[in-house]
Amino acid sequence: MASHEILGGKVNVYRRGGLMWHCSATVKGRQFRTSTKETGLEQAKAFAEDWYLGLRGKAAAGILKTETTLAEAAKKFEEEYSVITEGERSPKWVEGHSIRLRLHLIPFFGKMGLSTINAGTVQDYRVHRINTSTTGKPPARSTLHDEVGTLRQVLKTAIRHKWLNHLPDLSPPYKTQGKIMHRPWFSPAEYKQLYEATRQNAKEPKNPHFRWEAEQLHDFILFMGNTGLRPDEAKQLQHRDVTIIEDADSRERILEIEVRGKRGIGWCKSMPGAVKPYERLRDRLKPVRGKEKEGSEIVVKAPQPTDLLFPGNYLKMFNNLLEAQNLKLDRDGKPRTAYSLRHTYICLRLMEGADVYAIAKNCRTSVEMIEKFYAAHIKTTLDASIINARKPKRVNRARKANRAAAPPPYRERRGSTAR
Repeated sequence: MASHEILGGKVNVYRRGGLMWHCSATVKGRQFRTSTKETGLEQAKAFAEDWYLGLRGKAAAGILKTETTLAEAAKKFEEEYSVITEGERSPKWVEGHSIRLRLHLIPFFGKMGLSTINAGTVQDYRVHRINTSTTGKPPARSTLHDEVGTLRQVLKTAIRHKWLNHLPDLSPPYKTQGKIMHRPWFSPAEYKQLYEATRQNAKEPKNPHFRWEAEQLHDFILFMGNTGLRPDEAKQLQHRDVTIIEDADSRERILEIEVRGKRGIGWCKSMPGAVKPYERLRDRLKPVRGKEKEGSEIVVKAPQPTDLLFPGNYLKMFNNLLEAQNLKLDRDGKPRTAYSLRHTYICLRLMEGADVYAIAKNCRTSVEMIEKFYAAHIKTTLDASIINARKPKRVNRARKANRAAAPPPYRERRGSTAR
């Protein structure tokens, strides 16, 4: 690398194999670099001298920012986060932070000093994201929430390294509390309509080649509606994670499931309605795709303890059935997904009077989440006898006692005159 010093070694002019010359200097303990955009050495030196004197002038006037920028703090955050959270956060979750930083946060905040990022600049960012949407629709509330969450993590990294003194207020103004909304679920009648449709589809699939997938989808609907598992938890479930037991209290057969998901390892006890679907899943022979030969029998394989309960992908078939049954959207226009089966399980349990704490523990979530997102569905949680209770009227006990002791009032005969 060719390098030349000017102004007594205060400025370094160098070239890294390309045609353009670059320059660097240190002002108030912070190093600055820039490209001279010149190919000639003498012209590059003249540019570097003017550039350095300009930096000195800004420093003397107090307008030169020498603090750490958000781009530098973001780089440090990415280096730390992937290492510290290894094994605790999925690679996809870690990658999400990097994507949000690269696409949105660094282009807007990257050159800003950390102390200049405050509630006002964050609100400017929200407005910028809405006005520059390429789809014509503003980004979802959850999308902006995740992006501001990534920004908060970067600023916390800066605080730990003493580049920032305190965390600014990043909460969204004007909308301090969102509307209470229903999560998409299936009412009892809609859930019955759904599993009857999948049962009929399993008996008479449109394409007999996909009969196994149709049967799996039917058992998936019943299994999810009677266990309340998250779709990602069900996708990781192996046959060795499921045990059929007899419940000591009800004397009914249920499933005891060892669940692995976003909360780590947990346990779930199913409703009795999940047993028969699981037995069919356990005993169903799986066709080995790609090994069929013309004129020969289909190669099948029995499930092993380490095999997944739901190895296939039934998303397209599931959505097609929802569309055919007019169940894809709920009454608020929200699309139903496989996650709606978990919401359905929780709501049906609440409708039948199950304890909120027990449901939260069995579903590996919090009571707060149950009350916030699910209890709004359930009218049976409102006790009319308590709501409509009335206090008894207050009676003056002394007046009541005097009335009881007094003789009956004298009644005059009809037509008599008082004398």
